[in-house]
Parts: sequence; structure tokens; C-alpha cells
Amino acid sequence: MIRSHSCLTTFAAAFLAFTAINAAAQQKFPVIPLTAGIYVIQAEVAAKETERQQGLMFREKMGPNEGMVFLFEAPAGVCMWMKNTLLPLSVAFIDETGKIVNIEDMAPQTTESHCAKKPIRYALEMNQGWFKHKNIKPGSVIEGLPRAK
Repeated sequence: MIRSHSCLTTFAAAFLAFTAINAAAQQKFPVIPLTAGIYVIQAEVAAKETERQQGLMFREKMGPNEGMVFLFEAPAGVCMWMKNTLLPLSVAFIDETGKIVNIEDMAPQTTESHCAKKPIRYALEMNQGWFKHKNIKPGSVIEGLPRAK
């Protein structure tokens, strides 16, 4: 009987710890409006290294015009992956002027690298297919992007 109680207590503690970690991972970041042509995006901003590392990990859903914009301090060669990311996403790699360089589709929970074709300042993750369905392509401009502080 004690063994079962101890096992149950250990399970409950592990479950509570997992729930707390999962809730923290799903914590939202500051949100800003971006525009892509006539479309308005509610974009969470990941500007710090720790925020960029967390990204959209463990999220189970995202609204149809919601996304996450990753801000880098200076133009850089950037690659993204989907470890611990549950949603299929498309990422637009964006240069310093707001112009989309390339767009890549990314499968959930994979470690395959998806890279910008040249140094970029931003990456914008949206639900997979969002850019295609809105006819937003390389060369399109995203407006309202945040600036480094």
C-alpha cells in the first residue's frame, strides 16, 4: 500500500512539473500587428536569445492570422528547426528592409534545418500554408516589423 501511494505521489509530482513546464513553454510573448499586403498578422515577438530558442515550442494551436516574428540583432545567416514544435509551420525569412527572401514549410517535431538564402534580420512563422494561401511570396514586403533596441 505504501509503495502504491509513493508511486502515485511521484506520478502526481511529475505530472504537475510537466504541466508547469508546458504552461511556461506556451507563455505568450508581446504581440504587435504586422501587415502583409491587405492582411494583418498578430505576431508575437521573440527578440531575446532565450525567446528565439523557445519560439513556438509545445504550442498546440495558433489562430489563423497569428504568428511569431523572430528579431535578430543584425543581418545573419539563419536556420530554423522544429524540435518540440507541434504545429506545422511556414517560415518567411525577411531582410532588413522587410522584403521576404524565401519561404520554407516545416514539419512538426523534426530537426531538419530550414535556412535563409541570404543574411536576414527577421523570420516570421505562421501556420503552414498561410503565405501560399494569401499569395505572399519572396519579394513581398512585411510592414510594421520591430527594430532592435
